Amino acid sequence: MPILGSIIKSAIEFPSKIPLEKIRRLSPEKQQRATLKKLLREAQYTALGETYEFGNMLRQKDFVQAFRQKVPLHDYNAIHQRWWYRTLNGEAFVSWPGKVKYFALSSGTSEASSKYIPVTADMLRAIKKTSIRQIFSLARYDFPRDFYERGILMLGGSTHLQFNGTYYEGDLSGITAGNIPFWFQHFYKPGKRISKERDWTTKLDEIVRNAKNWDIGVIVGVPAWLQILMERIIKHYNVKTIHDVWPNLSIYVHGGVSFAPYAKTFEKLLARPITYIETYLASEGFIAYQSRPNTSAMQLVLDNGIFFEFIPFNDKNFDHEGHFLPDAETLTIDQVEEGREYALVLSSCAGAWRYLIGDTIKFTSKTLSEIVITGRTKHFLNLCGEHLSQENMNRAIQLLEEQMNIPVPEFTVAGIKHDSMFAHKWYLGTPADLSALDVKAIRDRIDQNLKDLNDDYRVERIAAIREVLIEILPLQLFYDYMKILGKEGGQHKFPRVIKNDKHLHWEEFLDKCYRNRP
Repeated sequence: MPILGSIIKSAIEFPSKIPLEKIRRLSPEKQQRATLKKLLREAQYTALGETYEFGNMLRQKDFVQAFRQKVPLHDYNAIHQRWWYRTLNGEAFVSWPGKVKYFALSSGTSEASSKYIPVTADMLRAIKKTSIRQIFSLARYDFPRDFYERGILMLGGSTHLQFNGTYYEGDLSGITAGNIPFWFQHFYKPGKRISKERDWTTKLDEIVRNAKNWDIGVIVGVPAWLQILMERIIKHYNVKTIHDVWPNLSIYVHGGVSFAPYAKTFEKLLARPITYIETYLASEGFIAYQSRPNTSAMQLVLDNGIFFEFIPFNDKNFDHEGHFLPDAETLTIDQVEEGREYALVLSSCAGAWRYLIGDTIKFTSKTLSEIVITGRTKHFLNLCGEHLSQENMNRAIQLLEEQMNIPVPEFTVAGIKHDSMFAHKWYLGTPADLSALDVKAIRDRIDQNLKDLNDDYRVERIAAIREVLIEILPLQLFYDYMKILGKEGGQHKFPRVIKNDKHLHWEEFLDKCYRNRP
């Protein structure tokens, strides 16, 4: 449909032709103040709003400070036990006006049991609004007109949600895909029928069978599952790359996990370079997106239903397990600094209030409100002061891939006791021939990379971290483990740090399914 492509491209390009000086822009601080005021006004007659006297806050000149002093910080357990369980029972006006129709099931990558995150009609509207903004940002990438005629494959959870009497539950990607605008239906793949499929293997089979019939220009989803899909398509049609099936594939929109460990494997599946665009769409809302080319950072969405606070991620505010301390310090958007690591706290039009979502970020540009995700508050190793972040781990693996030409799309790390001190144990998942790999050389490379990246790690390796252990595993084991946990496909990701009971369970799985096989 060439005419439709021209119309869409012209519509997208129009805002970019307006001179910047003619566009009125509020400062980040003013955008956030306006956002919080709107949230407080909307929620003042809810049970939570009345408990914390939102109406009284709105009459105060410094309502932002009053809000931060009056409302406590929450993790999931705290806000669920106090408020959200009531919405699950069908009660209306608990932490946001009206009844909650949808709940996103989310374990993140740090909890064994599912979290039930409320997804309100206002949040769905906010997600659509931000999604349209991201589409309009494509004008900065200068794609040809015919690009806007191509299909968009969104590989997510089932749109056939589970109904529990008073609400629907499912993967956020399934909830949002089931609520896409009518005008988007023409472009959306795999289409309504396949998207409803709950069995992940069956869904992949259906997509593979139909892949040749689709002209895909954009793919969207978690890297691990899209990698599996593309490998299956290539094998099924007996071709060399995914571009032999989808010659117009130009963009991959990803999020939820660092893409760096997957980059090397993805390159082998492509005939030519494509554009990578990162998004930060969490179960709690559409937080940020990459709004321009030539950057790996994402712009925070400051004026669309989410008020942000930032906790400096250090020993003053968090314990060794990654739980925030009672007197944790929070900062607002005007108080942050570039290059420092913060845990993200949000209040939203889905009824989250001063809610710690578990992610850590850094500002790369305070002027542009651009950030990068650095990890999870509970996905770091600090057994003895090494302060090893997920960002450090991702970078060490990326360097290893470059140094030894080995793809390592999946990995996880555990901190363990070793003699009277400690050790780090790395589990690396690779499609490479395991018998041809030099385990000692790989171990030495990872160890040295981390020493170069992290001074605290280098110091602790002298005495406290006595050993670095490496176990190289077939990549499929990681996906098999996710399957037995019921976390196959959708937005599920394998944890980069595995602790306590989860580590023991992982070890038991490896013993049973791999190590002790004849």
